[in-house]
Amino acid sequence: MKYTLKLQSVACMLAWSTIFSNDMRASDLLTFQLEIADGKFNPARIEVPARQRIKIELHNTGQGAVEFESVQLRKEKVLAPGAESFIVIAPLSPGEYKFFDDFHRSGQGVIVSK
Repeated sequence: MKYTLKLQSVACMLAWSTIFSNDMRASDLLTFQLEIADGKFNPARIEVPARQRIKIELHNTGQGAVEFESVQLRKEKVLAPGAESFIVIAPLSPGEYKFFDDFHRSGQGVIVSK
């Protein structure tokens, strides 16, 4: 009985420390701002260092919902009007990675990893 409680306590502490450390790591990442308004990205081109994890903060300043999506990066995030969120991107090889607003197909951008 005592062994089971200790094991559960250790498992709980490990889970909390993992959650806390992931939050800390996301806040320590090189961060880029991306504003999305009705299918338009500002900036439409983001230059990032190669082989480094990054965070992109997404801000929907438009009147309708938007969806940041990148097939190459395997990322998508839906934002309501006025909403903010972020995505974390694993280290990228040098190259260009396209993204778009799935709700407004004319809105496109690119992440350039150098």
